[in-house]
Amino acid sequence: MSHSEPHDHANGEHSHDHGSGHSHDHAPEVTERNARAVAWAGLLIAGFMFAELIGGWMAGSLALMADAVHMVTDAASLGLAWWAFQQAKKPADDRLTYGRDRLPVLIAFANAIFLLVVTVWICVEAAGRLAEPETVLAGPMFIIAVLGLLVNIGAFFILQRGGDGSLNMRSAILHVLGDLLGSVAAIVAAIVIYFSGWYPIDPILSVFVALLIVRSAVSVMRQSAHILLEGAPAELDRDAVKTDLLTEIPALSDLYHIHLWSLAEGKINATMHAVITSGEQPETVLEQMRTRLRDKHGIGHVTIEISFSA
Repeated sequence: MSHSEPHDHANGEHSHDHGSGHSHDHAPEVTERNARAVAWAGLLIAGFMFAELIGGWMAGSLALMADAVHMVTDAASLGLAWWAFQQAKKPADDRLTYGRDRLPVLIAFANAIFLLVVTVWICVEAAGRLAEPETVLAGPMFIIAVLGLLVNIGAFFILQRGGDGSLNMRSAILHVLGDLLGSVAAIVAAIVIYFSGWYPIDPILSVFVALLIVRSAVSVMRQSAHILLEGAPAELDRDAVKTDLLTEIPALSDLYHIHLWSLAEGKINATMHAVITSGEQPETVLEQMRTRLRDKHGIGHVTIEISFSA
């Protein structure tokens, strides 16, 4: 049960509600299982990325080097994701009064930016190679690409089994999926080069893979940026919330200054000013509002300033 009480504040009152055990909070739970999945996937990728980078350079394959660069960013991103999981489990303190729940969202945003930067690099490099094709050793390229594919498949299944559907985990899986597609493209390019000697297939397939992952990267970036900018959750309509409260709680005569935002995925906060009919008990009305916001709209933390109608 909420432990908050209304307090005098200028011409009105404030009430802070921190939710309860019955809150409809859909935030992904941070568990040791998730952390282990990210750690193992990161170690698996880190163990192979250097071999692929060196092998791609020696074979002269842009597709392999692009996949290796993806793996470098993946290893770093998964390491940051693991760190974010560990930080998010720490309790709030005097310096971080909301805790560290937003760290995974920040990491997901950074991951998406890194992926877009790598995609631009691949496209620029591919344009140069299309203008001046370079010799590619198909045999070593094929062997390294197959090994890379197996590594990426292993990392993908580790993250899928240990994932929780959170934005941070989807971002990590997106990176690994991009690597997996990169390995497939490198295999196809190696086969084409081996049988036809057509070297432009290497940069062409590199660009194709880069474009495939741009849309998903932008989607993750937009979602995480919306949370970081404290945008209203997509599943909530501010006017609908206001109408519902005014309809269900007769003692309310008006609501304004309504602000809705997410601290992290599924952890919705709200502030608002409530005008209560004179003669009504503010504690009773506030409790009705908190209960309705929590049970109907999934808002686990609400700050309400109240005043009385004339």
